Order: sequence, then structure tokens, then C-alpha cells
Amino acid sequence: MRHARYFAGFLTTFTAVAAFAAAPASAEPTADGAAENYVALGDSYASGVGTREYFDDSGDCLRSPKAYPQLWADSHETSSFEFAACSGAVTDDVNANQLDALSAATSLVTISIGGNDIGFVDIMTRCVTGDEAACDAAVTEATEKAHEELPGKLDTTYANIRDAAPNAEVVVLGYPRINEMGACGIPFYTEAKRQRINEGADELAAVIADRAAAAGFTFADARDAFEGHGVCAADEWINGPSNPLQESFHPDADGHAQAYLPVLESVTG
Repeated sequence: MRHARYFAGFLTTFTAVAAFAAAPASAEPTADGAAENYVALGDSYASGVGTREYFDDSGDCLRSPKAYPQLWADSHETSSFEFAACSGAVTDDVNANQLDALSAATSLVTISIGGNDIGFVDIMTRCVTGDEAACDAAVTEATEKAHEELPGKLDTTYANIRDAAPNAEVVVLGYPRINEMGACGIPFYTEAKRQRINEGADELAAVIADRAAAAGFTFADARDAFEGHGVCAADEWINGPSNPLQESFHPDADGHAQAYLPVLESVTG
């Protein structure tokens, strides 16, 4: 099976990646005919971890030329593009380290954030290496954080984005469901575990969508776009346990090009 050769190393070293948990098409002008001043914020799902190709100068942020922000900038008319997303980012990191990229001239902002705030790496580690009870407990703890702690963190982050970019359209991109059901080549990664993780993704999506709407931002839901292409699918757009381990459980290049990019374009054109 395609995942088997990575699994043994994954069991003992996946937690080490917590710090990372993480030809152009015709240009399309904005509604007023002006080119966009675009800034991409967020975590590893925005920076492009999982695509296996990164800009040399992005360091541990692991920003990829195959990530959806770069793909959008390459295929649309932009006056400027700032790629500030960074692998491993939580909301506090966005507030402390990424907002300087914004200004009154910024016309488009995208952000993917929140997964690390509720413990994405811990969830995946406990679900892959533990039993079904451990996986259920991990997802339950994460969803409690999603409902009790994350809304306030998102509200602060979204308000800070609006203050720093008062004239921008802001698109909040959600996370996909990680898994598909059925046969799977990952040892001990049972359907019950996969279903529980997907249920957690739905809970997280509901929270992020609610707070994005409260901020007056657009929520771009990625779940349907990835349907049929999660981990354990015949045609995966999300990596299973991988080498290097930082690539694990993140969208690959197809996931960004064939799912995330169309989802973003459904909002921006």
C-alpha cells in the first residue's frame, strides 16, 4: 500500500512537525477595472505545506509556488502580492507577525487560520497512533476549544485585519474534511477514526463560518471541493502519513490547484 512504508517512522516522529502544522491563465480585473493589491495570511493550509515545493527564502514558513494564494496571484491581475502565510501559525502569530503586510491600499485578503489553535497536530497524532477512544477524546477536546476559545480569537484576528485593511475584501477559506471512508492502506487508521476527524472538521467549519459572517467577511467552504479526494481515496488530494513528515495530512498540489483555487475563484472571479 502507498502509505505503509512511511507509517513506522510516522508513529515516533510525527509530533516533531507541530511547529510546521503546515502557464498563467488570462488576467481578470476587479469590478472597477483596477488590479488587486492582494495579501495572503494564515497557516500551513495557506502557505502550501503538502505541495512538496517551497520558496527558498520562505524558511520554516514553507510558502509554496503551488499554494492557492500564489496560484491566484499568478492567474489574476495584481498590482502587488504579499504572501505572509506561515506554517504552524495560530491566530496570535497572524496578529503579531502577518498584519504588517496589510494597508489601506490592500484590496483583497485571504486567510486560513484556526486549525492549529485547536490542536490539529495533536488530533492527528493521537488518532493515527492511538486507539479509537483516544481519537474520539482528541477530537472532543478540540471541538470544545473550537466552540469555547476559538470564537474570541477569530473575532480579535478578524477585527485586526479590518483595522489594518479597511478597504479590502476579506475571504476566509475553510479546511477540508481530511478523510474518505472505505479501504485504506494506513495501518490502524479505522473508519471510526476517520469519521470522527471529519466530524471535527465540520464543527470547526461551522465556527469559522459564523465568526467570518459576524465580521462581514466571506467564508469560502472547501469541504465539497475536496469530496472524494481525501486521505484513503483512490485519487488523494490530501496527503496521508508522508516523508517528509511535515507533508502529512495537508493538501497536495492537486488539492490547491483543483480544490482551493476554484473555491477562492468562486468568490473573487
